[in-house]
Amino acid sequence: MARTLFLVCYDISDHGRLARVHKCVQAYAIGGQKSFYECLMTREERRGLEVRLLNIMEPTEDRIHFFQLDPRIRPWFYGQAKRQATQPFLIV
Repeated sequence: MARTLFLVCYDISDHGRLARVHKCVQAYAIGGQKSFYECLMTREERRGLEVRLLNIMEPTEDRIHFFQLDPRIRPWFYGQAKRQATQPFLIV
């Protein structure tokens, strides 16, 4: 199954929930910082991550967003930034 690049962003108000959300998202992240991560996932992995995050978050206080990134659009880099390597790629 093909993997697609998603931008996963979150704003979690509780430190305990924040740590749990961060740990879940970090398992799929290939790059990012703070609460914005690029995640290379299949559709099934994205759905699974969404279900796990929905079970952690408090809907009235927290926000989580998934944005599918268009592979045709080249990123702009500033400073010393460079494209993340995705080959070879392994999720354990």
